[in-house]
Amino acid sequence: MLGYYVPEPDEAMLISGKKSAQGNAPFDVVVGHGKWVMPIFRKVRFLSMAMHEAQIREVCVTTQGIQLNVRAVIAHKVGGDVVSIVNAGQRFISEQEDEMNQLTGQIFSGHLRSIVGSMTVEQIIRERDTLARQVLEASKREMGSIGLMVDSFQIQSIDDMESGYINALAAPNIAKVQREAAVERARAEQEASKAQQESLRNQADYERETSIKRAEIKSETDKANAEAAQSGPLAEARVNQEVIREQSELAKAQADLREQQLISEVVKPAEAEARRTQIIAEADARAVEISSAAAAKNNRIALDQQLIEQLPALVGEVAKGLGGANLTVFNGAEGVNEIMTGVITQGAALLKALQSEVTPTVVDGTAEQSESI
Repeated sequence: MLGYYVPEPDEAMLISGKKSAQGNAPFDVVVGHGKWVMPIFRKVRFLSMAMHEAQIREVCVTTQGIQLNVRAVIAHKVGGDVVSIVNAGQRFISEQEDEMNQLTGQIFSGHLRSIVGSMTVEQIIRERDTLARQVLEASKREMGSIGLMVDSFQIQSIDDMESGYINALAAPNIAKVQREAAVERARAEQEASKAQQESLRNQADYERETSIKRAEIKSETDKANAEAAQSGPLAEARVNQEVIREQSELAKAQADLREQQLISEVVKPAEAEARRTQIIAEADARAVEISSAAAAKNNRIALDQQLIEQLPALVGEVAKGLGGANLTVFNGAEGVNEIMTGVITQGAALLKALQSEVTPTVVDGTAEQSESI
């Protein structure tokens, strides 16, 4: 009867009982999937491929002849290729973990003793990573031949088995570290003291400022209470003052408005009427003046015309008077002419005198003649 077998994720299934199809391998290797296996004629075993840990503790001697106790840990497992699985299966299929860890420890212990013997204590202590790398490189080939691979190799501790050598090497550094630690401790204490003093000062400042703030708050509170106590009457008084001021402004505005109304309704019309009357009166007076001047001019012209018309008669009368007079003319006709010329000249002078004596006078818009003859 057939059987179907499936290996775990960290296992390799080894099927023996027939010639392997994987080269010269003594058995078939199945990893990651299952397979049908004929019973009786075939045999199935499983090889763990999980991580294993081997610890070693080895006494090693340095080039200086100083014994060192070295403790280390190795993380290892079976390789993932078919060759590694076949090599490991042929060696560890029965009691896998114990045999695998034991053989791994032996391999690394031998290489560890060899490499430590080529180094000084100072080199081992200061270059521990170099020691671990060299041991790992030296062990890889042998580990691969048995189908194992190493993930890591770490040295856990190194001691001189109480010989005091490592302590002597560390003494200067220890003293230096102690001095630096003392300095740091003193600095830390100083800083702590300074911080404490600063804290005390800050606390004192805080208390002082708090007292001041409390006093200010109390003063402000008292002031606020006093103002609150007076706020009612003061507010009412302010309201009354505002009302009075608003009423005053309203009354002033009404008075200004009434004044503007009076100016518009009474003063301006009265001024306009007075101006109109004045203009009319001035126009009438100018018209009378112009009429009077015209009348006076006409009367003067008429008067001058009358005088001119009367001038021959006046001259005639003068001539008549001269005719009745007993005059003796010495130079004949020329003398008579001179006499007539004088008479005419006197007539003209008389006319001017009459014109100056008769002056038209304007009274109540009418021209009158003033005679002073």
